[in-house]
Amino acid sequence: MAEVVYGVATSHVPAIGAAIDNGKENTPYWRPLFEGYEGARKWMADADPDVIILAYNDHASAFDLDLIPTFAIGVADEFPIADEGYGPRDIPKVVGYPELAWHLAESLILNGFDMTIVNDLPVDHGLTVPLSIMYGKPDKWPAKVIPLAVNVIQYPPPTGQRCFALGRAIRNAVQTFPDGDNLKVAVFGTGGMSHQLQGERAGWINTPFDSAFLDRLADDPEGLTEISHTELLRDAGSEGIELVMWLIMRGALSRQVREVHRHYHVPASNTAAGLIIFEGSEALVSM
Repeated sequence: MAEVVYGVATSHVPAIGAAIDNGKENTPYWRPLFEGYEGARKWMADADPDVIILAYNDHASAFDLDLIPTFAIGVADEFPIADEGYGPRDIPKVVGYPELAWHLAESLILNGFDMTIVNDLPVDHGLTVPLSIMYGKPDKWPAKVIPLAVNVIQYPPPTGQRCFALGRAIRNAVQTFPDGDNLKVAVFGTGGMSHQLQGERAGWINTPFDSAFLDRLADDPEGLTEISHTELLRDAGSEGIELVMWLIMRGALSRQVREVHRHYHVPASNTAAGLIIFEGSEALVSM
């Protein structure tokens, strides 16, 4: 059967994508960040998942204040690269997996998650930068991708508890996919870590909070779900609320996981950039 075997949580800073697109990975400013991605990219090439379910937040590319879904799932064959004001990134097209996406939508809705089903979904840096972090600049993305857009822009966003529960429901849905023989699934949670882009605290970074979050993600994810919106805003900045999407990833994995890579760097364009990779118990059994 299909299994969620791998979990990746990473920041999706747009400037990281620009650095990759413009060949700046080895410049003095960016080199320390990208050196920390080298091990992740090697692991990704070896792990070679068939499909990635990628939780991210849209940045007014597909949705705006006229339409704000809490959870939206892309079910199309392909997802165009969004123009975020400076032209679409020159990267491979994102290929979907509609059969699994529709199965996920059905399973999740029938189990109490009111998913918005999207057939036309341009994807912005929230989705594409994590792919670039993990794959570099391939001619085509090695895995199919199912976008899972989460509202963390307009209050009220979903709680960490709800996101973790969604991850558990995704895990169950993947396991019941009828056409999933030996299908290796990775779930990405993106955004964060601590940062704030506006107001009196613009530039806010809280490294102790970020380090504690990374430390607890493997063995105490339920404890992380108890962090309130107010606490996240206070301790991780206004955009730190994106960390609830990391809990979707963790909820989708087995209770026992093995951390295989971690990287944390400050600053990446006024942001604390984090990356952590887990292998679930299914991967541990096969080792």
